[in-house]
Amino acid sequence: MVITGCSYSNSQSLKRIEDAGSLMLSDPKAALDKLNAIDVASLDDSASVARWALLYSEAMVANRICAPNDTIVDMAIDYYSRHNLLQESRHASGLKALMKECDNGSALASALYLQKEKEFMLYKERVKHERYLYAGLLILSMALGVIVWQRNKIKIKDARNEALFAEAAGLRADISGHLSGLSRLELWLSDILAVHFNVIDELCQTYYESQGTKIERKAIVDKVKEQIAALKADEKVFSKMELCVDRCRKGLLSHLKEEYPAIKPEEYRMMVYLASNLSSRSIALLIGESIDVVYKRKSRLKSKLSSLGSPHSELFLSVF
Repeated sequence: MVITGCSYSNSQSLKRIEDAGSLMLSDPKAALDKLNAIDVASLDDSASVARWALLYSEAMVANRICAPNDTIVDMAIDYYSRHNLLQESRHASGLKALMKECDNGSALASALYLQKEKEFMLYKERVKHERYLYAGLLILSMALGVIVWQRNKIKIKDARNEALFAEAAGLRADISGHLSGLSRLELWLSDILAVHFNVIDELCQTYYESQGTKIERKAIVDKVKEQIAALKADEKVFSKMELCVDRCRKGLLSHLKEEYPAIKPEEYRMMVYLASNLSSRSIALLIGESIDVVYKRKSRLKSKLSSLGSPHSELFLSVF
């Protein structure tokens, strides 16, 4: 609305100036009166002021009125010289020379001339203030732009920091879960190791007690048979082996039960022993079969798992 209003005001002022210019040849006195009626301080740009000053000087020469000084004609000369408008600049310079040759001076004309000179000074002050205002608005706009830009940068950094904090919180939760799982696994392994070390301790005690006697070998063999029979019959030890295998081998046994529900108990036990890295001889003793039987069962079980086509086939076959 402000821009539209200013454009309308400027067009009206230019129309009044051009109307005065059109009267210059036919009625120079009326043209001068129209130019005197225009408030120079209200003009919107230096081009309008220069055009008014050129016509005003031309009207004074046409009416053979002397000017108290060259201020108004110099307005036109200065503007047209700075903008390389040579024709208008030469015309204004010629009017300046003619104004010195006039023979008609009056107090009223001088007073009007001085009044227009004051209006021009007011115009200059207004333009100066407007420039300061526009410069201030520009600086303020730039400052606001920088503030908005910085705030957006801060918001982006805050969002990134929040994302990093959330990721860190998730990592802490994952680490806590892994540590908890490791603690449970450590307890299970401790139980298994305790059982194994107890077996070793009993064998060592038997060997120490029967060392140097005739029954040494028989006692050791009997003790080993006793321990193997205990491992075969003790389901608690087998359950602990299952837990350790499942935890240490990425849920192998859980996936096996889910993807191969028709697996036979003896096949499942074979998988547990194989995943525990027991040798074929050890497995043969634990299941009470010959080594040849163990090899045949391993081969059949491997073939079944290969043809299963489950998502974890590679994990299942890694124990063979």
